Amino acid sequence: MAVPDFQTIMLPLLTIAGDGQEHSGHEFLEQLAQHFQLTDEELNELLPSGKQTRFYNRVGWARTYLIKSKLLEMPKRSYYQITERGKEVLAGNPSRIDMNYLKRFPEYIEFKEKENERKEKEQFEEAEESTPEEVLENAYQEIRETLGQEVLENVMACSPSFFERLVVELLVAMGYGGSRRDAARAVGQTGDEGIDGIIDEDRLGLDTIYIQAKKWANSVGRPEIQKFVGALAGKRAKKGIFITTSFFSSDAIRYASDIDTKVILIDGKRLAELMIDYNIGINEVTTYKLKRLDSDYFTL
Repeated sequence: MAVPDFQTIMLPLLTIAGDGQEHSGHEFLEQLAQHFQLTDEELNELLPSGKQTRFYNRVGWARTYLIKSKLLEMPKRSYYQITERGKEVLAGNPSRIDMNYLKRFPEYIEFKEKENERKEKEQFEEAEESTPEEVLENAYQEIRETLGQEVLENVMACSPSFFERLVVELLVAMGYGGSRRDAARAVGQTGDEGIDGIIDEDRLGLDTIYIQAKKWANSVGRPEIQKFVGALAGKRAKKGIFITTSFFSSDAIRYASDIDTKVILIDGKRLAELMIDYNIGINEVTTYKLKRLDSDYFTL
């Protein structure tokens, strides 16, 4: 048989997770390959990019939609487990789980509505017919948004010590702190699933930036920012970075923008974007180069 589409994969994937145990992505791949009785040739079939197998790609998308619908969750990085909702779904003995089936879950509806709002906005802003370049750009943005969500889910599932290393590596990749070794030495103590420390703004150490990072699921409000600003004042510091895996309240954002102290707020969405931009926990699959005719070459 051919490699099944990702909607066909969803029910067998959830069934495998139905034992209630934690499963790695590799386990899913192995058991699903056996379930669908795929040949080596089918398992090795590549996408047009030539960088990823079609089966791996489709299993990944099936898993993503199950997570968005709260049928699967990530108890820790790269491991997946069925939720109570997922168990209830299996108890109902569905013949198939696909996009239409998932519409009964509000989290899935919210996810798709946001996706549709973005697409409608793009269509409104575009001309009646998109150029090939615009089609490619829209597809790229859609893939990037989905990747950002996956990145953030993995960050939330990682340990506090791993989160510390992640923040350090990101800041070094962005040009702060000199070497990774210097930056790691500058970072301070572990606390409440985050880090609090300092890092050099440049390789020469001409200025220092104070960092607070919190691996939270709930909103970060104004009081937390005020505490951070107070800590900066105690160090006579004028610059700080507050990083969270969640989001900042509107009051917190207003407060940070109105004070003299320079405090940069990085929420979970922005954190994921920066990780993608600087290849932290990201592998480059393929690169497409758009080429245009050089008319000067043909000018006599």
